[in-house]
Amino acid sequence: MILEVNNLSFHYHNGPMIFSNVNFNVDNGEVLSILGTNGAGKSTLLNCIANLYKPMSGKILLNGKPMSRMSLRGVARIVGYVPQIHTPAYAYSVREFTVMGRTPYIGAFKTPSTEDYRIADEALERMGIIYLRDKSYTEISGGERQQAMIARVIAQQPQLILLDEPTAHLDYGNQYRVVQMIRQLASEGYALIMTTHNPEHAIILNGKVAILNRRGVLGIGQAAETLSAETLSNLYGLSIKTVYDHDAKRNVCVVC
Repeated sequence: MILEVNNLSFHYHNGPMIFSNVNFNVDNGEVLSILGTNGAGKSTLLNCIANLYKPMSGKILLNGKPMSRMSLRGVARIVGYVPQIHTPAYAYSVREFTVMGRTPYIGAFKTPSTEDYRIADEALERMGIIYLRDKSYTEISGGERQQAMIARVIAQQPQLILLDEPTAHLDYGNQYRVVQMIRQLASEGYALIMTTHNPEHAIILNGKVAILNRRGVLGIGQAAETLSAETLSNLYGLSIKTVYDHDAKRNVCVVC
């Protein structure tokens, strides 16, 4: 099992509990979509799995080993993270930004090799933004930065990819392309966890779905069974129906 989360709990200093007793696992080729309202703690949960926040209690295991006992380089060779927002500090080219994903494999005081750049270019090609490779990362749009962030994680070649609302800044067409890319990565054996505000993306991916409510309780199940009209209506405080679309061959969500 690539990732095992056991009885995980977290709160900020002197703050209320964000989530508690969270349990789930993700293995090769699986996609877990996490849904929840604003402020429910979805990003905080990802930050714990990404080794950015220290949980108050519980364990995170990577390939059976406690993440807390692993080196940063060791974690980075297993876990790749695409944050929701990334503010660039320097005007690197998109290509140089992407090749930074190879850092876990490059020795101290060494520079990327020809092979590292080949892998970075291949990742940009897969995201459909190879034409941006010589542009400054600071001068491209927010949506293009998001695509470059995903390319950088693909270049990192981790086993588990975490994506915090990866379609948030993308137009409709690129949202669909990113969801299809996630499906493709899963078919190649990657384990993926994605937070999203769009339940239809979780329906398209048709993997595991976790719903984090405002009480910090995480419920998990398969998408087809979990994303019912009743569950979605209760989650978002709306009257939502799920209707089967014969052309799309899947359910779609309709607000009544």
